[in-house]
Amino acid sequence: MPGLPRFHVDTNAPHHRRPCCLWPVAGASLQKTTVLLCLLLSSTSLSPTGGQTKIPLDTVKLWADAFGRDLYNTVTKYSGSLLLQKKYKDVEPSLSISEVDGLELVRKFSEDMEAMLRRKVEAVKNLVEAAEEADLNHEFNESLVFDYYNSVLINERDENGNYVELGAEFILESNTHFSNLMVNTSISNVQLPTNVYNKDPDILNGVYMSEALNPVFVENFRRDPTLTWQYFGSSTGFFRIYPGIKWTPDENGVIAFDCRNRGWYIQAATSPKDIVIVVDTSGSMKGLRMTIAKHTISTILDTLGENDFVNIIAYSDYIHYIEPCFKGILVQADRDNREHFKQLVDELMVKGVGVVNQALAEAFQILKQFQEARQGSLCNQAIMLITDGAVEDYEPVFEKYNWPDRKVRVFTYLIGREVTFADRMKWIACNNKGYYTQISTLADAQENVMEYLHVLSRPMVINHDHDITWTEAYMDSKLLTSQAQNLMLLTTVAMPVFSKKNETRSHGILLGVVGSDVALRELMKLAPRYKLGVHGYAFLNTNNGYILSHPDLRPLYREGKKLKPKPNYNSVDLSEVEWEDRAETLRTAMINGETGSLSMDVKVPLDKGKRVLFLTNDYFFTDISDTPFSLGVVLSRGHGEYILLGNTSVEDGLHDLLHPDLTLASDWIYCITDIDPDHRKLSQLEAMVRFLTGEDPDLQCDEELVREVLLDAVVTAPMEAYWTALALNASDESEEMVDMAFLGTRAGLLRSTLFVGSEKVSDKKFLTPEDEASVFTMDHFPLWYRQAAEQPAGSFVFNLRSAEGPESPGQPMVVTASTAVAVTVDKKTAIAAGLATHQARQATRQSGPGRHLLLVSPQELDCLVIDNNGFILISERSQEVRYPGSGRRESGHPSRMTMYDYQAMCRPLSHHPSAAAHKHKKQDVLQPCDTEYPVFVHQTAIQETNGVIECGGCQKIFVMQQIPSSNLLLLVTDPTCDCSIFPLVLQEMFTLTVNSAHNASVKCDRMRSQKLRRRPDSCHAFHPEENAQECGSTSATSASLPMLLLPVCAWVLPPQLLR
Repeated sequence: MPGLPRFHVDTNAPHHRRPCCLWPVAGASLQKTTVLLCLLLSSTSLSPTGGQTKIPLDTVKLWADAFGRDLYNTVTKYSGSLLLQKKYKDVEPSLSISEVDGLELVRKFSEDMEAMLRRKVEAVKNLVEAAEEADLNHEFNESLVFDYYNSVLINERDENGNYVELGAEFILESNTHFSNLMVNTSISNVQLPTNVYNKDPDILNGVYMSEALNPVFVENFRRDPTLTWQYFGSSTGFFRIYPGIKWTPDENGVIAFDCRNRGWYIQAATSPKDIVIVVDTSGSMKGLRMTIAKHTISTILDTLGENDFVNIIAYSDYIHYIEPCFKGILVQADRDNREHFKQLVDELMVKGVGVVNQALAEAFQILKQFQEARQGSLCNQAIMLITDGAVEDYEPVFEKYNWPDRKVRVFTYLIGREVTFADRMKWIACNNKGYYTQISTLADAQENVMEYLHVLSRPMVINHDHDITWTEAYMDSKLLTSQAQNLMLLTTVAMPVFSKKNETRSHGILLGVVGSDVALRELMKLAPRYKLGVHGYAFLNTNNGYILSHPDLRPLYREGKKLKPKPNYNSVDLSEVEWEDRAETLRTAMINGETGSLSMDVKVPLDKGKRVLFLTNDYFFTDISDTPFSLGVVLSRGHGEYILLGNTSVEDGLHDLLHPDLTLASDWIYCITDIDPDHRKLSQLEAMVRFLTGEDPDLQCDEELVREVLLDAVVTAPMEAYWTALALNASDESEEMVDMAFLGTRAGLLRSTLFVGSEKVSDKKFLTPEDEASVFTMDHFPLWYRQAAEQPAGSFVFNLRSAEGPESPGQPMVVTASTAVAVTVDKKTAIAAGLATHQARQATRQSGPGRHLLLVSPQELDCLVIDNNGFILISERSQEVRYPGSGRRESGHPSRMTMYDYQAMCRPLSHHPSAAAHKHKKQDVLQPCDTEYPVFVHQTAIQETNGVIECGGCQKIFVMQQIPSSNLLLLVTDPTCDCSIFPLVLQEMFTLTVNSAHNASVKCDRMRSQKLRRRPDSCHAFHPEENAQECGSTSATSASLPMLLLPVCAWVLPPQLLR
């Protein structure tokens, strides 16, 4: 392969910098946007060789200026930017610009969020009181006969047309407040997993007792119509949910959902814990026993959360950590680490003779070291011993490490049907405040693993400490089973329910857990987007430093045509999103619940990482009282510090608001429409009109935002007539240069007009909710608006994009040209609006300015128009992917920037070419990884540059000149040699081609790291009154018939409403 071309820069050219080479590059399938990537080749500066003809700099400047004038005239004409600027200038005397107080803003948002979350807590407390009172008044009846609404059987009929048992008629209606699901808001119903018998006496008594919750559910919802799902998860396995809903089994007819497995249940039922799982991998564990042991470990891992810590040690005639990276430590049991452990457990092999003493000693030492170092949970500590028997003398280990205080509980799980070692296993558990169970089948694992939670909950139950628990963010599984692609992340508030009966006090009986969901999207609506400026945003993180909500959180990835949650979607650290916070100053302050502010210079990726903005952001933060959450608000310096205020009459505003070309940001809250059922079918525009006309006095609206919308409607109204006249006058022209013109304002108002028939629009998704980047959302202003806001006043930013998005191959490229309209009052400047035009890329090439440029350039020269990030907009040839250009390193033109993505998904490289086939299959699965990728940015201070590119033995002269009033550059080269023989550089390759060894090291370091975290306030590890002799039975437990029939493949999440 020939070497890369060498590059020389004319030392006489202005702004001389170190040389580099730009290559026009296309994606592997020519679907990707072409980009010019800068490669630094040499620091030696040379002049062009003697007899070579130079490209005249003055001539190129004349071309650039002429092209710039024509282009500016075209886009100002079609966008109407000068008219809109004049209209805002006309009303300038009635406008004011207010400086935003970031600390006051974040405190206000925090107080509103606290009030909302407090209402959820009050609802949950009402349920706890009702459940405990109902249990106190209920006397257990072994022979109770009771019919209830079973959520699986409701409305089901037998072959005779009669309702099946537990399946009476249950009225269901679609409800927009509950994601348009069919529900019954007058009553709850009951779901049970397949492995729980629906007429077991414990179930019947619990369901009968919990009927008392029905009126409380309804009253809670009446008091707070923003409540969503309310529920009671019983320790016996049933799940009462309000509103009542039809539950559908999976394709195997199985209901695998068990409320006792869910994070909200486990976190509310127990205090934080350090767990070391010790598993026997000796030869006697082969076959089904090892399969059961693996499933038991997986079930234990499912009972852990981000406030817990864990490790797994396997032993035979020697011990080994199943993850060598974790040797001698405990790691946080977040989703990422749990899934990592499950993959490793699946690969465990059996061999040798089991010697448990050394493994137990290692486990005790880890727990002791972490306790002494004040690491881990600093609360419960336990060892889970999973084996088919223990033969050696293990008592000395407990004498040395755990007696007499018994600070570490030991839970034993005897695998298989053999009962020879049952007494020994129970002895270990009972003498270390643990619990013994025997697991004979896969179906036994769930019920038997849950026993350890009952033991750990005893101290809290005896004390009657009703701790309030808030979970980390988790995915609403409706997202994964419906056609909707909208992100639905939740947090749950939960509280334990105890038996108050005196005769059972020392037993510490946990009846269950009640909870209610909070959609994080609804919570973030309390930080209105319009108050944060063009680039501002709000975000939430947890006491562990994990993101709860952030506009740059990407919890899903695409695999084929399906969207799937990333394995680590709810354990993304704040430092992985706000990665410019390298000293973690922001992270530390927010985890500690501090109130304050700091500033950072940041590089903000745009357009899926292809572009970057350089901003100075001010971060304001505070805690949300009585929760483990902290809130941050970000405002960008400059126009982001100001908010434009104005006023107009309601009559004028209404007149100009009711135009068919006008829409409002569908995600923004102008009026509250999700509380009153009569309002839920209203659009935001319809609700605002009813509010302004007094037609509906009960509507609650954001009066400040409504005023801004009315003003913007009046000021922008003349644009409709302007665009209409332009379209009529342009109809006789032979060419259609622009598809549409549109504008948006800081109040989320959007106007647009078409200059062509709708069937000729080059990108039909543009300005629709399907194309989130082009519209106002809760998280971002439109891409074209954000880019325009950072351009110099009066200039346009041109952006090249693929019509219909990157998932639609073969679609034409389109170009948007946008500019911002700024208003200055008392030396303060705020962005009022943005305007843009939209057209096919081919039209750009064939339009007046583009055609003129290509005609005036001599035959012996090649001309390209590129944007400030190196993307080609206009070229002389239809395939322009092999035109070389120029660049500068340092502060020159253009600069290469390294950006980072800590939420990427990569296909790892195989290190085992001889591995089995199924191992190869696993290599194809995308996994979380860290990546870096280049972005190229033109430095506006560099007006022109010129030099030489060496292609082997040939030299190619180039000149590059800025095009006025735009983000574009004119690149002119001589065609004397062909540099296309050299390899192209793809931006995508930098993202996905990563060093797997480096990634493995980074992943290990991250999972080992003990980052700063704030532990939960309460801990309930032991209680002197607890009955430690309730530690399991040595009699072999047999599974019920439904459990024995449950297939292995059934242990999957159910298709709906899983939380």
